[in-house]
Amino acid sequence: MRRSRSLSPHPPKTLGALDLKRIVLYLWPYLWALKGRVILALIALLAAKGATLAMPWALKHIIDGVDRSLQPELVLPLAFLLIYGALRFGSVFFGELRDAIFSRVTEHAMRRIGLRVFKHLHQLDLGFHLDRQTGGVSRDIERGTTGISFLMRFLMFNIVPTLFEILMVALIFTITFSAWYALITLVAVTIYISFTVLITEWRTRFVREANLADSSTNTRAIDSLMNYETVKYFNNEAHEAEVYDDFLRHWENAKLKNRTTLLALNSGQALIIALAITVMMIMAAQGVVVGDMTVGDLAMVNAYMLQLFIPLNFLGFVYREIRRALTDLENMLGLLEKEPAVRDHPQAKDLVVSEGRIEFDAVRFAYHPERPVLQDVTFTLQPGERVAVVGSSGAGKSTLARLLFRFYDCTGGEIRIDGQSISSVTQDSLRRAIAVVPQDTVLFNASIRDNIAYGDPAAAADAVDKAIDMAHLRGFIDSLPEGDQTVVGERGLKVSGGEKQRIAIARVLLKGSPIVVFDEATSALDSRAEQVILSAMRELSADHTSLVIAHRLSTITDADRIVVLDAGRIVEQGTHHGLLAQGGYYAQLWHLQQQEEQRPDDT
Repeated sequence: MRRSRSLSPHPPKTLGALDLKRIVLYLWPYLWALKGRVILALIALLAAKGATLAMPWALKHIIDGVDRSLQPELVLPLAFLLIYGALRFGSVFFGELRDAIFSRVTEHAMRRIGLRVFKHLHQLDLGFHLDRQTGGVSRDIERGTTGISFLMRFLMFNIVPTLFEILMVALIFTITFSAWYALITLVAVTIYISFTVLITEWRTRFVREANLADSSTNTRAIDSLMNYETVKYFNNEAHEAEVYDDFLRHWENAKLKNRTTLLALNSGQALIIALAITVMMIMAAQGVVVGDMTVGDLAMVNAYMLQLFIPLNFLGFVYREIRRALTDLENMLGLLEKEPAVRDHPQAKDLVVSEGRIEFDAVRFAYHPERPVLQDVTFTLQPGERVAVVGSSGAGKSTLARLLFRFYDCTGGEIRIDGQSISSVTQDSLRRAIAVVPQDTVLFNASIRDNIAYGDPAAAADAVDKAIDMAHLRGFIDSLPEGDQTVVGERGLKVSGGEKQRIAIARVLLKGSPIVVFDEATSALDSRAEQVILSAMRELSADHTSLVIAHRLSTITDADRIVVLDAGRIVEQGTHHGLLAQGGYYAQLWHLQQQEEQRPDDT
């Protein structure tokens, strides 16, 4: 079966590698924000490493203390046994204490970075959100915050301390035994680290491929489930399962490559460790045979080698995970690096609405340069005036509303409110001054009251009740068993279109903005619901400057003025009756819609 390109398991996606230095510089302010805890954690770390390094030394003295060849009369080395026990406890205790102290630093950083990403996503322009894939973005953020947690803990408490421990062990070997022991240790560590870095770098592309397949699979699953009703309408459950399985197959293959290359890495690391320990133990055993070393020395060498290569083996894991974490961070930090297309001017001031006059002055706009949407659109909404914009689909009606709300900036021309260009004022003040009743009101999966209160989260309960009454919602709410605490479901699917629009109107009333935009607010309603909403809209418009984007011309016959768009240009302006009398484009649209509405009655 042929599938559309939109269903491709591997959508085009650019992944640039992030270097470790850049990440450290990025994380440092979050680390240093709780510097007291960081310093305490470092002290606990040094205490844990000191205890770990002293344990093989104590073990040597315990073994030599019970060796008959050294002491014919055996005496229990109680002091060293107690010291060894205390050191073993201390190494674990101070390590746990370090983690407990530093966990607050990690969690606080994850919270701040997560909040930063969340706020940045809300600051990005509408174009980004129309193009984004919700499932993929959520997975990028989830993996990115997890990667940050890993990097903060392991960069600080595993890599640097392990390298420090390697140098200390080499120094102990040189002083206690021979420089050859230190040389073999350093050579083995160098080969081990080099091998790990080279193979891990080679594996990174397979990790990226697995992450991309994972994000694509998750995105497809969420997209399919969000369109549950559409799937049912077209009996496409089997098709969806087949497409999803195709995504899963790509994910499975990517994970298999990942696991296979991991086998090569782990096997190579194990071989290097085994060779180094074998050579060291042969040298130590030879020393015992010739009498240059004691059995305690042999045990000490063995203990240091095991103690060294266990964290070194973990260092290999940490490096692999760091590369994976860096790969995971690419997309999340890529989101932070996306610049919003609509930005406030550095000297932007708050919008001051004194009257509510709106001027569209030679406005031009194009989503793509080769396809202009609006061309030299000029008209004015006087204070308190209700102006409707009509035209065929694709004429640019809703684009006017998006430009007024500054979801996009004009390609040319200017929009002014009370003489102030909206591009010279802050977006926050502009959007406080404008309330929108959209064509498709999307509600949160919360109660009716919570959705209305969203218009002004700080509003008092009486203000919410007043908005409910003014939107004529009281009768509907009283008919529900749970009243205004009824949960509307995800995206408001548990309430009808007319009820959703009344909730939207109540929310707008609570917001209390002087300018109101109705963006085809009744186009999806039946005639009865439409009349109820029209009545509420008229009441809402009474004290506001209102811009009405309309598809059904019958809903705006009482507008103060009607602006008619065709192919992005204004072709007519006037009242309903005046435009009908002209017999132009508006009159043609009117007669066409009247015929369509009467057609069912004739059958």
